[in-house]
Amino acid sequence: MGEKLSRVINIIETIAPPYLAENWDNVGFQIGDYNKNVNRILVCLEVTQKVIDEAITKNIDMIICHHPLIFKAIKNVRTNNEIGNMIYRLIKHDIVLYCVHTNLDIVYGGTNDVLAELLNIVDTQPLIKIDKEKYYKLVVYVPKSHVEDVRDAICSAEAGHIGNYSYCTFQTEGIGTFKPLEGTNPFIGSKGKIEKVSEYKLETIVAKEKLNNAIKKMLEAHPYEEVAYDIIPLYNQTDKHGLGRVGKLMKPMTLSVFCEEIKSKLKMKSIRFVGDINKKIQKIGLCTGSGAEFIYDAYKKGCDCYITGDVKYHDAQYAIGLGIAVIDAGHFETENLVCEPLLNNLKKMIKENNYDLEVFLGSNINPFQLL
Repeated sequence: MGEKLSRVINIIETIAPPYLAENWDNVGFQIGDYNKNVNRILVCLEVTQKVIDEAITKNIDMIICHHPLIFKAIKNVRTNNEIGNMIYRLIKHDIVLYCVHTNLDIVYGGTNDVLAELLNIVDTQPLIKIDKEKYYKLVVYVPKSHVEDVRDAICSAEAGHIGNYSYCTFQTEGIGTFKPLEGTNPFIGSKGKIEKVSEYKLETIVAKEKLNNAIKKMLEAHPYEEVAYDIIPLYNQTDKHGLGRVGKLMKPMTLSVFCEEIKSKLKMKSIRFVGDINKKIQKIGLCTGSGAEFIYDAYKKGCDCYITGDVKYHDAQYAIGLGIAVIDAGHFETENLVCEPLLNNLKKMIKENNYDLEVFLGSNINPFQLL
């Protein structure tokens, strides 16, 4: 039977919210029938003919990829064109395609954090901060008997998240007054009589994307017919999400030793680098995929070394001029490692929701070979 595609998309967008994606990017639901039921999901770095072959063989209903198949505007879908042929085959075999790209790079716990954790880089912060999250303060007045119920309801809707902490709320006790009029059915008190009730003012913070659901859950858990609550826009900035990461190694090491560690952990046969091989490094910047444009940002943050992929000749010369070491760890190598954690996150949330879904890891192949 499987699950409705809309439910699967809700899970994906909890892991990598689409609003975090860069404006130039093309993320989200790209191909397929939105009313389809999904049974089997394939997770991969990018869609290739081999991935589609694998999906057909395994009776896959949905592919979740990192690199968008449809990125630039297309004028036609023809089978004698590589992109057109893949689009045609996906539609022909009723396979849904959903893409998580820069939103998965930017989100806390996404591609950049996976690389940082693998390389034992700690105390990480975004290399470039972004303020895409709009926050609100949600304030509700609750009788003492239902404070915990209402708190659980709004926090289960992901209100109260600050950094790596959840269930962040504040409550103050006071006296609420009201007078039930004709046509009411009050939870407490009598019609026509002013009542004084011991209540709590419960406050928390909630992201714009979560606000409507938090209000819905709050109203469902609240015992009153008419619930008094406030929604207050905030101007707080969040450091949680951003492009790239900056952190530090637990102890300094030479550029040579660090390059060998990266080669080993990313399973690389060789690695390109810029800088003094004997230089001691500790503060590290990184950006998975193609991030040479942020070399100066890493330099400004005081990084001894910057890791990314797709470093060009003039990027390398620029880094030498700045005096910052740069390691080209490969576009494929720095991003492919996110597929398994993404698969595991999906499995975890599928289990939590009791959904009937199977998830598989697709064949991700580096197009480059070394002699």
